[in-house]
Amino acid sequence: MFFRDVIGQKAIKQRFIQAINENRVSHAQLFAGPEGSGNLALALAYAQYVSCTNKQADDSCGTCPSCKKYARLAHPDLHFVFPVVKSPKFKDPVSTDYIEEWRKIVLNGAYFSLEDWFNFIGTDNAQGMIYSQESDEIIRKLSLKSYESEYKVMIIWMPEKMNQACSNKLLKMIEEPPSKTLFILVSASEEQLISTIRSRCQLTKIPSIDPDELIERLNELPEAAGKNTGNIAHLCRGDYRKAIQLLNPENQDRYNLEKFKELMRLTYGRKFMELFSWVSELAEIGRERQKSFLQYALAQIRENFVFNLKNPKLVYMDEEEQAFSSRFSPFINERNIMPISEEMEKTILHISMNGNPRIIFTDMALRIVKLIRK
Repeated sequence: MFFRDVIGQKAIKQRFIQAINENRVSHAQLFAGPEGSGNLALALAYAQYVSCTNKQADDSCGTCPSCKKYARLAHPDLHFVFPVVKSPKFKDPVSTDYIEEWRKIVLNGAYFSLEDWFNFIGTDNAQGMIYSQESDEIIRKLSLKSYESEYKVMIIWMPEKMNQACSNKLLKMIEEPPSKTLFILVSASEEQLISTIRSRCQLTKIPSIDPDELIERLNELPEAAGKNTGNIAHLCRGDYRKAIQLLNPENQDRYNLEKFKELMRLTYGRKFMELFSWVSELAEIGRERQKSFLQYALAQIRENFVFNLKNPKLVYMDEEEQAFSSRFSPFINERNIMPISEEMEKTILHISMNGNPRIIFTDMALRIVKLIRK
């Protein structure tokens, strides 16, 4: 990954390059930014530039042996940690078990989300995380001397998914790192990291991509021909992954919208038998997809409330979503937006805690029945 491949973030890229050239490389860094901002892409470009043996003024050379190996994510001094899932094949999984899948999805584009990753490896009803046995792998890998580069680089993607035991062992490694070791933690929700790890990392906040820079990149894509890229850049709010989804609508996005529309219509109409059928379907789709739907629904509740303000600049919905909201939005008002939002947030929490999804969704739906007519 080259810095030039990272969309926007010019000030951050220049700061990184300057720090590396001045030999000011902190051994533990936290790249924190929302999904689609390019925090993983920046981590890969940063690591490649650190290891490049023929650094250019503004980027890696791309021709040295190190850069060629980074292009395949196969450098012997580059290591990855990321959330994985238990399966019949892997009872005690670590990142190495999924490294081939990881290389495939990253090389296809570094702007994917946690949901995309879990869909790629197939989680079924399991919830992915970074398990305690991963810490032993980290210690083993970093205890070895570097093979070719000056630094051993450990990129930990979504460190907020580490369980407590793994976090504690990682903390010890960060406090007493092996010589010439570089930790890069790439987080979408840094507040979920334990405070002791956050406090020991040099924090770089990665903002959402600037709209003008996003439009420029979108206009380079063949599928953007004839599309209103300005409107897409507005709707995605600096999230490149979301922008690509808007250019090429996926089945999951349409599914979430349809299930949201069904939930609102059935709860308002108090059609309980159909509502129970809706619950049965949602209970079977797997926890990661359930959380994806709930997060989408929560965002739509907010958008419908804002839609009533009649200010298009504040609304982030596509045409199909707005068509539904033009009729539905009056039912989301100052009397019920907070209670409905709290019910959905509570549902996300309970699903994350491995509660019974049928009971959880039934409870949420019945509570929305009471709230929707306020």
